[in-house]
Amino acid sequence: MSTHAFTIDDLKRILHTSAGVPEGVDFDGDILDTAFDSLGYESLALLETCGSIEREFKVSIDDDTLTITDTPRTLLRLVNHQLVAPSAS
Repeated sequence: MSTHAFTIDDLKRILHTSAGVPEGVDFDGDILDTAFDSLGYESLALLETCGSIEREFKVSIDDDTLTITDTPRTLLRLVNHQLVAPSAS
């Protein structure tokens, strides 16, 4: 498990590494509530990104949850919720 919260900077880094940087999108602006498809990321790019997040932060993002994760804010909440939730033993 990661020892720090999953931040917007982490998400931007992983998005850029996993799926590239779409042209014409200002990632320095406030993108928290901008839909991923408006940012230029389709479902395949998000799957790749979520796979990278799972590996780096040791969380699990299932396909059903991914379908309702349409903005960076919702993805940040999802990952951070798992980072602070006690693990089931």
